[in-house]
Amino acid sequence: MSEKYLAQPDLDFIHEVIGLGGNTLKKCFQCATCSVACPIAPENSPFPRKEMIAASWGLKDKLIGNADIWLCHECGDCTTLCPRGAAPGDVMGAIRSIAITEYAEPKFLAKAVNDPKNLPKMVAVPAAWLALMAFITVFMGGMMNAIFGFFGIHWYHHTDAPIAHANFISTWLVDFTFVPLLTGAMIVFALGLKRFVTDIHENAVLNGKTDKKELDLKELVMATIRVIPTILQHKKFNECGENKARATSHMMLLYGFIGCAIVTGIFFVVLYIFGIPGPYSQLNPVKWIANLSGILIVMGAALLIKERLAKKSDTSAFKDWYLLALVVGLGLTGMLSEMTRLGGAKYMTYLLYYIHLIFVFQFSAFLPFSKMAHLVYRTVALGYAEYANRK
Repeated sequence: MSEKYLAQPDLDFIHEVIGLGGNTLKKCFQCATCSVACPIAPENSPFPRKEMIAASWGLKDKLIGNADIWLCHECGDCTTLCPRGAAPGDVMGAIRSIAITEYAEPKFLAKAVNDPKNLPKMVAVPAAWLALMAFITVFMGGMMNAIFGFFGIHWYHHTDAPIAHANFISTWLVDFTFVPLLTGAMIVFALGLKRFVTDIHENAVLNGKTDKKELDLKELVMATIRVIPTILQHKKFNECGENKARATSHMMLLYGFIGCAIVTGIFFVVLYIFGIPGPYSQLNPVKWIANLSGILIVMGAALLIKERLAKKSDTSAFKDWYLLALVVGLGLTGMLSEMTRLGGAKYMTYLLYYIHLIFVFQFSAFLPFSKMAHLVYRTVALGYAEYANRK
């Protein structure tokens, strides 16, 4: 006898899906074209038809803990072939946004990031904080030298460069701001992933997607490591047909951010372990990686914007444009602040550096709450699919 399930529709959830870009949800009449069309859906329990049914009924509990919403890469094949224009890809994207909010803490911050009305506050807070850091550096340098010198710490890292960003906002204050922010983001991710992994395993067991009743975390970690090459090569994106070109722009962004992370780590060690301050020579190989990474980020984001504007039929929500604007802002201000420094434009480079740090603040502080969080959740979901032998 089949299992009985008492449907308890969550109307607020339906409205939330519609508000986050899934406004075509009600057009779906369950023909299953989307699941047939999807080139990357697992043969055992394919998506996104079952997710469209659950979303239409407001079955939030059936979706938030469902790893399949993350296996979807929103390539657009299902949306293009849908005979009703229900845009399943957009609905899946909206559900993922709700899942990010669900697993992130604190909830009010997660919801604020996806609300355009809060954008002025999201910009004003880091702008005011970084302005204070600049004031302390420029106008209170002597006092800070005395205080830090008492503890044997140099407030200013000595440099012979005529223009140095550290003379505008001290490196100590920059790191005092961003190291805790990134640490906090990692803690939010860790807490969210703990619940996420538990939920997707319970969902998989309940719906017969795996025969492994007990979750083996070690085996899951090994499975996740095995899928890293698939992610780095964007194999799933390349299996898509409608928006296959997006694989290139996504790879640019991925490798651009990886490059920036490597460069930041190297220069952090060089400064605090070896005591060698910047700015560093353009002939330094690490600077080559930094400059190439910046170019990749700007070009990748520009291509994504071009593709999104060209697809008039695609639904774009605030969460999409916010992330693209953030990425473009990060890349452009970072590169321009370096170029103006090399060109001797002192006040212009300090202004651009200040704006760049505002973008970095938003990226660091809101990483677990924005669309960018999909990088973490999708990686774990792909690892779980490998672990559960989803074919």
